[in-house]
Amino acid sequence: MDKEKKGKVYLIGAGPGDPKLLTLKAAEAIAQSDVVVYDYLVNPQILAIARCGVKLIYVGKQAGQPSILQEEINQILIKQANSGQIVARLKGGDPFIFGRGGEEAEALVDAGIKWEVIPGISSGSASATYAGIPLTHRHYASSVAFITGHNGKKSRKKVDWDSIANTVDTLVVFMCAETISNIADQIILGGRSAQTPIAIIRWGTYEYQEVYLGTLQDIANSEIKVQQPVIAIIGDVVTLKNKLHWFGNYDLHYSLKSLADYATETLPVYQTTNTSLEEESSILSDSLQNDLYSDLYMDKSFVFNNHWL
Repeated sequence: MDKEKKGKVYLIGAGPGDPKLLTLKAAEAIAQSDVVVYDYLVNPQILAIARCGVKLIYVGKQAGQPSILQEEINQILIKQANSGQIVARLKGGDPFIFGRGGEEAEALVDAGIKWEVIPGISSGSASATYAGIPLTHRHYASSVAFITGHNGKKSRKKVDWDSIANTVDTLVVFMCAETISNIADQIILGGRSAQTPIAIIRWGTYEYQEVYLGTLQDIANSEIKVQQPVIAIIGDVVTLKNKLHWFGNYDLHYSLKSLADYATETLPVYQTTNTSLEEESSILSDSLQNDLYSDLYMDKSFVFNNHWL
């Protein structure tokens, strides 16, 4: 196929959850795309920005459940672009912050595919902000680190918790639902005070955002686990949470000691497609888009206007 006939892939950060945090550039790219390849953590309301009849390909991953391999996702992007399609690859948060956007970009470069990355608001910063926690503060924290909470694998560089424990003021730990107790143990062993404040934020920026507050000691040496998606914020800035509360329901704020009793079941996600991976696609129908559109545009001040659809 001639290079001129190839399509293009946009690696798009869909933001942390609240659809109004999507950037203008991201919305424009979604609206002009022929194919939307999207993850589990992409708010389904964002799909309303796509044109009616666009092909949807769901490639979401959930911890502990069978999911499509990253190599297969790479091949889907390459296949669609090689067929001349404009592809919107939607990822929760920012594509280049624990979104494997770098790996997908490498695959596109190796395949000779045109591509562009559109940054998104990271769930690491947005979840903290929506919980009233500034990641930096002149009196509390002059440094912050974004860290993966996944267990180390041969293909992943391991986190040196001993080094991080006392060298960074604020730790933001992604994907730590299954590992946060063990992480707390390692941070304490690394020399951080067991009384260091920690907040665990679930479904950050959504109206049903949950916040669990306590100290490292509250969850160290325990079997506490919380269902994804969560972000953990560790450091003295967490003490500002109650003073700076501006969003969310206090009924969804809990102590870490009660986490095991109060952690709720995963909330239902609007199911946009039941298409199998073998079929690789579905069509965004008029009726589905109207449902999503009506929910998203009930607030008439919403910035993404009809002319983009």
